[in-house]
Amino acid sequence: MSRLVVLGIDTATWTAAAGVVRDGEVLAEAVYREERSHTRSLTALVERVLADAGVAIEDVDGLAVSIGPGSFTGLRVGLALAKGIAFAGGVPIAAVPTLEALAWAAEAAPGETVCAALDARKQEVYAALFTMTAEGPRRETPDEALRPAALATRLPPGCVLVGDAGDVYGAVLGAHAILRPFATHHPRGGVVARLGWQRLRTGAAEAIGPLEPVYVRPPDAELPRTGSR
Repeated sequence: MSRLVVLGIDTATWTAAAGVVRDGEVLAEAVYREERSHTRSLTALVERVLADAGVAIEDVDGLAVSIGPGSFTGLRVGLALAKGIAFAGGVPIAAVPTLEALAWAAEAAPGETVCAALDARKQEVYAALFTMTAEGPRRETPDEALRPAALATRLPPGCVLVGDAGDVYGAVLGAHAILRPFATHHPRGGVVARLGWQRLRTGAAEAIGPLEPVYVRPPDAELPRTGSR
């Protein structure tokens, strides 16, 4: 299956992104910066990017959703919308790792190391290392939640760091990496859509019903309580 229109959605951070690809070519993409919740803005963002691409929702052959790690609420909002569209249209979903998609925004040269890192709150970051190749980022480490200082010790010289962790923990990470500003190097819906297209054309669709976000660490409601009985 090569001729495929895929809608990509990324709500893993406070920057919501959506994009549309046809046959692997990005037709349109857009972002929306929302500090609190994507609940109200995401539908409008999807409608906008479909209109920009000249594609009706009925023409979408598949969905690609950024699956985590990232904001617990944001991930659930994005996945809920993607599932709704998939169930209504009878189309498949591809799950795209958030940090893998983010690594594409680093604008790194082949051979350079890229660290995709997001603020995980609670003085932690979600991070993974990639090596940039001519074909795109190649994963070197799994997604992890760790302290910024611990991440700093793992960054090789000349590493390019992309993600809002650089903005939040620049004092710790800036001495060990080249920081890309999150305002200009944020998640891109076109990247998520294209990575999803690559998966779907090989038949790597997810079972829609049981599909859940990849949190890396438990949601706050599941974290053990301390200091109280």
